Amino acid sequence: MPEAKESSFAAMNRTVVQRKSDRELVVTRTFNAPARIVFEAWSKPELFTRWWVPKSVGMSLLSCDMDIRTGGTYRLVFSHPAFDQPIAFFGTYREVTPHKRLVWTNEDSDQGAVTTVTFEENAGKTLVTFHELYPTEAALEEALAGSAEGLPEQFAQLDELLAGRS
Repeated sequence: MPEAKESSFAAMNRTVVQRKSDRELVVTRTFNAPARIVFEAWSKPELFTRWWVPKSVGMSLLSCDMDIRTGGTYRLVFSHPAFDQPIAFFGTYREVTPHKRLVWTNEDSDQGAVTTVTFEENAGKTLVTFHELYPTEAALEEALAGSAEGLPEQFAQLDELLAGRS
């Protein structure tokens, strides 16, 4: 019977990626850690840099500046052997509710999404819901063919980081 318990826990921790509409992407995963610990991994640069970039893509995060407060900004600079120059992603935090919710804009292009991440704790585990709303269907299509493909790997990396912190 222990095997059934393990497999149900593994299924619960699986990353689920869903296209909710022509412009919306929703990713969910339950982490075996309290919301405060999971939120720290999203809001402390020294933790965020350890899991955000999928290892399989060969990209490096050169810098990570995050002013985690409503109205604060972020700027992430990446390099990749295929890029001539480093590439920056940046935006503004629209809402920061510690241990519960983060909302930010992606302002590096006019096709950037508004991203909302919620943290719902239940019995010491945290359901993370990552929601992106794109300005156009084409922008979502581009994300699905690019950065969104890495989300399951990113969430698995976050799971590994959290295993050592809770």
